[in-house]
Amino acid sequence: MNEFIDWLNNSVHSFDPFWRDVIAGFAIFLETSLFIGLLIPGDTVVLAAGAMVRDWLDFLFLFLSVMAGSFAGESLGFYIGRVFGNRIRSSKLGLKIPEKVWHQADAFVESRGGLAIAMSRFLPVLHSIVPVTAGMTKMTYRTFITWTVAACAVWSSIYLGIGWFAHGATDALKQFKFGGAIFAGIILAFLIIITIAKKRLEKSAEAMIEESEEAKARAKKLREAEMKRPNL
Repeated sequence: MNEFIDWLNNSVHSFDPFWRDVIAGFAIFLETSLFIGLLIPGDTVVLAAGAMVRDWLDFLFLFLSVMAGSFAGESLGFYIGRVFGNRIRSSKLGLKIPEKVWHQADAFVESRGGLAIAMSRFLPVLHSIVPVTAGMTKMTYRTFITWTVAACAVWSSIYLGIGWFAHGATDALKQFKFGGAIFAGIILAFLIIITIAKKRLEKSAEAMIEESEEAKARAKKLREAEMKRPNL
């Protein structure tokens, strides 16, 4: 296992930082774009890129690349929604996304506004749909991008930080007989924690969406009752 750590370390140090930054930024651009984003494992790419960080300056350049990719991808999704509106949902590509997902994104953005934009960055599937849905609403681009930048900054810091920590751990654990197993255990623990956190956030989002839908249903019943009430 220690031989694996040596190989991993050598591979990390031999990769060109410029291309690492370009690949990480482009991967996040694709991940936050509609349709393509459902297929690109941006989390994995950013974790791997973070493991290649050498120092704080290197971290900063990678962080800015990932932020630029997020900014571009989320903005593209927003303007797709703003320009094409509901036509994108009825297109051949739009129909590949279940109507339930579109409905959830609608309810989430309508009920939570900017908070929905921020939370969606950490949620599977919705991270690609919510920007488009936001573009279909009256939300201004300034409001959208403010929440997006804040959420992406937190997301990027977490994933790049974990990757950088993993890189440092490879050097520290090489001296131990079972360093490789310890390293694998640490990475596994991080992945489990991230998965649990995502699941909890996803449940919170589902609860918010359900609450919004129930409120809309109650409002609809009240309107119908008012219309049926005889005029005195």
